[in-house]
Amino acid sequence: MSDGIVLRLENVWKVYRTGDVEFPALKGIDLEIREGDFIAITGASGSGKSTMMNILGCLDRPSKGSVFLKSRDTSTLTESDLASFRGQTVGFIFQSYNLVPSLSALENVALPLEFLEYDYEDAVARAKKLLHLMELGDKLNSRPSQLSGGQQQRVSIARSLAANPEVILADEPTGALDSVTGKRVIAALRRLWEEEGKTLVLITHDPNLAAYAHTAVELKDGKITKVSKR
Repeated sequence: MSDGIVLRLENVWKVYRTGDVEFPALKGIDLEIREGDFIAITGASGSGKSTMMNILGCLDRPSKGSVFLKSRDTSTLTESDLASFRGQTVGFIFQSYNLVPSLSALENVALPLEFLEYDYEDAVARAKKLLHLMELGDKLNSRPSQLSGGQQQRVSIARSLAANPEVILADEPTGALDSVTGKRVIAALRRLWEEEGKTLVLITHDPNLAAYAHTAVELKDGKITKVSKR
């Protein structure tokens, strides 16, 4: 990993087209995220945060510019190779949890490892360990409908850690939670950063959540307007 940089964006543009109309969601973004960083991407609705999340997570490709993941230019990778590389390097946490309703907490956390063709017993052991880490050892066999919102989000966090990714991208992870439960989820994320050494990128419109990060990157109209370190 060159100079400890996990993710690097160079002059990244993302332009959406509807008929003859073009809408630039990101405009010439330059950003470096280093191993062990805890960064909050902030900004109002429409500032480009969700687009930034998709670009950083290699879920979408830029219209112009370069995205480097662990020094590899992602534009040189096929969709299949990129999906595999992304699955091993980046973990995602979404506001909507995205848990499979018919699966237990344990099965939801083990699911990414099945896609990566892990041995079943190893996948189950890893899932159990992560759920215990998230203080959900007594909910292994519970389905999402049997869990509170905060518990579902912690299952989602455990799932994001299944493949032991270096980078965790959390998109408004407390957006559907009350303030008390939200603080518990953020505390769990911060613990991962402090104790597990994960690189954490938090996408949020909430300045109170952004205050947990040690670097805040503010977006406005698709551009980085401010970088604050704490």
